[in-house]
Amino acid sequence: MSVLVVIAGPQASGKSTLAPALAERLRAQGEVVAVVELDALAAMALPTLPGWDVAHRIFETVTGLWLRSGTTCVVAEGSGSAAEVASVVRQAPAGTAVLTVGVTTTLDVAYERARADPTRGLSKELGFLTGVYERWPDELRRLAPDVVLDTSERGVEDCVSTLVREVERRHVEASSNG
Repeated sequence: MSVLVVIAGPQASGKSTLAPALAERLRAQGEVVAVVELDALAAMALPTLPGWDVAHRIFETVTGLWLRSGTTCVVAEGSGSAAEVASVVRQAPAGTAVLTVGVTTTLDVAYERARADPTRGLSKELGFLTGVYERWPDELRRLAPDVVLDTSERGVEDCVSTLVREVERRHVEASSNG
């Protein structure tokens, strides 16, 4: 039985830092883990990406395929809305345990992270980020995640430890239900 971990949040909230750290820890514990990153998939078509809607469909499809491949855990990172998370979750085979994670931070922290990242484009602009972070509290409520992690208050290792416990719990629950 696989566990799907969907990490969602606004730009520069810490999703791309948490996903590989979580995968590394889970692999060290014997899990067979795939990490699917929206930005990495979109980068395959840059600068000619037809649109982010296409990148999202590919992200969803790849996540679903990894869940059918024999992995014990798939970490899908890159969603920014409840609708995007729902689309990813729909790709999971029946019986897949799902853990939704809302990652958040303050606008100040996000802006500093974005400015320090040479790979960022539009998300380096304060006006763009401000709009995203003003809308995020409502989106987070719609998402209704299983876990909310504020990366301005908690370090990566602390966040990863929380997520590992949640993944382990879902494996136990799936075993007892199956």
